[in-house]
Amino acid sequence: MAQKNNRKNVVIEFLLHLHPISVKKDSLKFSRTFGLGGINILLFLILVSTGTLLRFSYIPTQQNAYDSIVNLQKLTYFGTLLHATHHWSAMIFLVTSFLHFVRVIYSNSIYYERSKNFYYGLVLFALVLSSNFTGYALPWDQLSYWAITILTNTIKMLPLIGAPIAKFIAGGSKVGANTLFFFYNLHTAVLPLTIFIFIVIHIWLVRANSGVTLPAKESTEKVKTSPELTSRELLAALSVLAFVLLLAFFFPPHLLGKASPAITPADIKAPWYFSGVQEMLLNVHPIFTIFLTPITILLYLIYVSRTKIEQEKIGVWFYSDKGKQAIVYSAAFAALLSFTLILIFEYLFNADNTSLPVLLVNGIIPLLAYLLPAGGFVFYLLRFKKTNKTETALAIITMILTSYITMGLTTTFLRANGMRLIF
Repeated sequence: MAQKNNRKNVVIEFLLHLHPISVKKDSLKFSRTFGLGGINILLFLILVSTGTLLRFSYIPTQQNAYDSIVNLQKLTYFGTLLHATHHWSAMIFLVTSFLHFVRVIYSNSIYYERSKNFYYGLVLFALVLSSNFTGYALPWDQLSYWAITILTNTIKMLPLIGAPIAKFIAGGSKVGANTLFFFYNLHTAVLPLTIFIFIVIHIWLVRANSGVTLPAKESTEKVKTSPELTSRELLAALSVLAFVLLLAFFFPPHLLGKASPAITPADIKAPWYFSGVQEMLLNVHPIFTIFLTPITILLYLIYVSRTKIEQEKIGVWFYSDKGKQAIVYSAAFAALLSFTLILIFEYLFNADNTSLPVLLVNGIIPLLAYLLPAGGFVFYLLRFKKTNKTETALAIITMILTSYITMGLTTTFLRANGMRLIF
């Protein structure tokens, strides 16, 4: 009897870890979190369950990987639906993880004791990206094979550390069977387990910091978790599940031909979430694109989260009306600047027709071409719009995000015929 009671207590404690008995009433407002955290957990559970079922059909060998997916779609009852559900859940998981990341920044929920959870969130987002890319490789069609090949060849261009990292990823001197098996183990075991551990820590830290971030002025009134919160979560879960199934039913994932090192497709594009990196690589050296720039942005985010802001501003969207205005201006400026520079480097400044050093042409010049106008715009915000430190930081983060999205959209929709612009 005592053992049975102990098991019951463990279950209750686990459920209370996910949900307290009561929650603050104002935290239930949809505009507070948009339910993104719960949606991410649901999508992760869908991915784990559908991925487990896919393991029964998938054969992680160079000879059989592609055919096993084709057979799954053609010979297995609901095989296409299963594969498509896994595919779309992964895509949406990445989008909602990004939106969750953006939400905590713009709602000023990354400061003081919540900064630690922000760091775990950054790691989680990197894990989700890695999980998507490793899964992208598993069909072993032309698209995935050449995307991995381009990735490893790009990494090799990094001085000193590039070649060893590329060899580790490829499992040898070139992309092949070892690469596929390495990605398979990462995608089906290492990454899901790591993501699960970080999700548990992430949830625990949210609970340790009194739940969802709320502005100081909002009410502290509490309501019962059930049914106030659970009913909303059930509705959101059913809506997300229905949306995923509709996408899976009407838009199944498309496979190109079986991977062949002897046949190079005319236009190989990176997965949409890395298309901004691919656009940047057209004019910027890999040492800046995949090493210095990401590290600089990461350090800047950590720096911002460690700054001090007024306690009453924590949880306030966009910090202030002035902050909201600065964000809108920054988004418009960054989109215009990024696309203008794309056109300049496409049509006016041809790096192939100059004898200048590579790091100057594909490094310093593009960097200065972006940073000088961007720095001038930040100065304008500080001098003439009188933005404070936090409002300026939100504007700079907006410029970074908008620039990446602009580059990604350009590669996805405006490049063809050997990665040339279509106009």
